[in-house]
Amino acid sequence: MGTSYNPLYDPERDGHPVVLTLPRAIERARKVLDEKAQANIHDRDEMIRAATGLDCVLRDLLAAFDKESGR
Repeated sequence: MGTSYNPLYDPERDGHPVVLTLPRAIERARKVLDEKAQANIHDRDEMIRAATGLDCVLRDLLAAFDKESGR
């Protein structure tokens, strides 16, 4: 049975072919976190953009960590 929505993340569609270095992933995560902290919590569209942006950098950060730790 299919879902009636599009998930935030689909590994087949959204997988990352390039994994950043851990220092670069950390730098990018900090930058996006600072940017998204300015989003208007009462603006639905801004919150959606913040959630998707933070999801992306968190996945990049974990991929970089896994690569560095040999997982």
